[in-house]
Amino acid sequence: MTVPLVVGLDGSEASLAAVDWAAGEAVRHGVPLHLVHVTPGDQDTRALIGAATERVLRCAPTVPVTSEVLHADPAGALIGKGHEAFALVLGSRGLGDLDAMLLGSVGLAVAARAECPVVVVRGAAEHRRTAFGSVVVGVENGEGSGTAVAFAFREAQVRHCGLVVVHAWTAPPVAHATAQAPSWALEAHRRPPAQVLDDALRGLTERYGDVPVTRRVIEGPARRELLDAASAADLLIVGAPRRHGHPGLQLGLIGHAMLHHAPCPVAVVPRS
Repeated sequence: MTVPLVVGLDGSEASLAAVDWAAGEAVRHGVPLHLVHVTPGDQDTRALIGAATERVLRCAPTVPVTSEVLHADPAGALIGKGHEAFALVLGSRGLGDLDAMLLGSVGLAVAARAECPVVVVRGAAEHRRTAFGSVVVGVENGEGSGTAVAFAFREAQVRHCGLVVVHAWTAPPVAHATAQAPSWALEAHRRPPAQVLDDALRGLTERYGDVPVTRRVIEGPARRELLDAASAADLLIVGAPRRHGHPGLQLGLIGHAMLHHAPCPVAVVPRS
């Protein structure tokens, strides 16, 4: 059986928006949808599950949909579901101020520990409806970007849209450098910024020849440049390398910033 796309439900408008987004994603990839509500108590969840299921049937009537209620720690339960999931999809806010803060903690924990891609559905409706025809992926100088770039190509292909690949770099204050020729003041083991992007794209542009690619090698803070690119995107993708000697991933400052501030849905993709 095809692994499902798993959506975390809490009854908030944000989680229902995540259901809508996930339904479209399930259609694009031809995968089933599995709705999961995690609650510590014995609440009656029939209305919640019924409403979410109705939304899926209305948005994507051809998508097989199942549901499940778990009585467990929310982060741990969702991470467990991620062991056999196409991806985990979460809303960006919960019910009320306190729950919103708690859901933020759950979302960060899931994004930092899940073994599959985690999508946090953020932004205004236009960013969630594929209105811009663009997917953006950030490329770092180091581990963690390769799987994210491959994921981004697949997303752009199934959406029949363009892919914007962004690598932002900053030279030391005393250095005189360009993207093609960093100065001697840069660390000798670092690759030139243009080469970082070339290496990340190697083999993928040929494999996904139908995906238009826009390359952006920009001198500036990565946070600013990714947020700028995401302002005209339907999906922003960032990579997360494995922690050395510890379970889980290393989201880093950029991953945290995108999950909190991006104007569109954000996918965190773990390194294989």
